[in-house]
Amino acid sequence: MKFQVNRDVFSEAVSFAVKLLPQRTTLPILSGVLIEATADGLVLSSFDYEVSSRTEIQADVEEPGTVLVSGRLLAEIAGRLPNAPVRIATEDSRISVSCGSATFTLLSMPVEEYPSIPEIGEQSGVVPADEFAAAVAQVAVAASRDDVTPVITGVQLEVRENNLSLVATDRYRVAIREIEWDGGGVADSTELTALVPARTLQEVGKTFGHSGTISVAITSRDDRELIAFSAEKKTVTSLLIKGNFPPVRRLFPDTVDNYAVMNTAELIEATRRVALVLEREAALRYSFSQDGLVLEAIGSEQAQASEQVDAILTGDDTVVSLKPQFLLDGLSAVPSEFVRISFTKTENPNKPGPVLITSQTSREQAGADTYRYLLQPNLLLR
Repeated sequence: MKFQVNRDVFSEAVSFAVKLLPQRTTLPILSGVLIEATADGLVLSSFDYEVSSRTEIQADVEEPGTVLVSGRLLAEIAGRLPNAPVRIATEDSRISVSCGSATFTLLSMPVEEYPSIPEIGEQSGVVPADEFAAAVAQVAVAASRDDVTPVITGVQLEVRENNLSLVATDRYRVAIREIEWDGGGVADSTELTALVPARTLQEVGKTFGHSGTISVAITSRDDRELIAFSAEKKTVTSLLIKGNFPPVRRLFPDTVDNYAVMNTAELIEATRRVALVLEREAALRYSFSQDGLVLEAIGSEQAQASEQVDAILTGDDTVVSLKPQFLLDGLSAVPSEFVRISFTKTENPNKPGPVLITSQTSREQAGADTYRYLLQPNLLLR
């Protein structure tokens, strides 16, 4: 195999191929990147039996061939090469990488032992890339990081006609966002669900966020359910998480009469300041009244803090205790200048229910977007 390729194009392609590979693997061969050189250019791919990445780039191929090489090492080398065309050639089990005056020699891995990259089924639908990336960033933060319960470490994608919902929960909070879905008139694509690992989805959002549109395909083969995201000659596939996602939509109230509206940035900054004196995992006390909002932190004997923020309250005075980081996650995802914090009721009048965070176009007008974030200091789901 022998080819020449643009340095920046090659470096970006290798970086994409290795991005989703695990830092450590029990099978060293799964840390490799497969490079296939043909008359049409290069195909770079990686696969660890759960996630795969594949991208096509242009190159001047003198001798076609296939080689498997350590992915992260190649990515580090490609990212440091001088500004000149990259020339790669193989001889026996060695790979020569030269660029300008720099030359590297790497050992290849046995291609015949590498697993087959998953095949992608027919397209299920298309989503706007910028909206999808924004929705993933808003929702995925609420997914659990505890692998003990795998079903809540993912983001549930739910297609209903021309609408795609993204839902995530870690049992303390729930985030939901809806965007447009174009099923292309395919009947089977009007009702779909897919539980995708949150980490994979976050990388897809970052990688494809400026791609115009993202093609989505959900495939079931040999008891393995896959989802594939494709844009601009790049594809990421992921195994879906098995299990039933909890019915979290029922936790959201239909209407709320008791709520406060305030400036989003002011509330974020005040929360960060007052939380400085808190012990880890401690909650902040938020007291809402007609005079505004008072934040209080009783950290220890050495440090306490409080701050007042302007707020317009509709309904009764309310006091809630919330974990500051969980609140900040929700506030940071609100796309508007103002935010509405709504207070739900429980059967116990002395125990406030979860707070609902939504956007607010102005002090008087609710936001038009579909982002909703429900937060409770106690477990929402048991």
